[in-house]
Amino acid sequence: ALESVKIIAATNRPDILDDALMRPGRFDRIVEIPMPEDAARSAIFKIHTSKMSTRKISMKNLVEISKGFTGAEIKAACVEAGMIAIREERNHVTQSDFKTALQSISKKRKKGNESDSIGRLYG
Repeated sequence: ALESVKIIAATNRPDILDDALMRPGRFDRIVEIPMPEDAARSAIFKIHTSKMSTRKISMKNLVEISKGFTGAEIKAACVEAGMIAIREERNHVTQSDFKTALQSISKKRKKGNESDSIGRLYG
């Protein structure tokens, strides 16, 4: 018997797990991390924009339009907003950049759900 073996697993697709895997006694603990609420999305935006040069950003508006986004999607949107500013040869990111980035990530989410592509956030 292997008593010192620990297994940690993670999935964002619990719907495709085999029922036998989820039977009682298989796991000591199951930790579910829910979608981030408004306060959590605001904190995620603050973390990923803290080192960005921004102008005229309404965090409240960003939180509102990112409803249903995961933390990874919010990070991807922040990176994309920065890339938009760089492409336009600006040294600051605007609200418009974030809106465009969130729309782009939203489109990729929809495509990803259709094709289930692993690189849907960045591809």
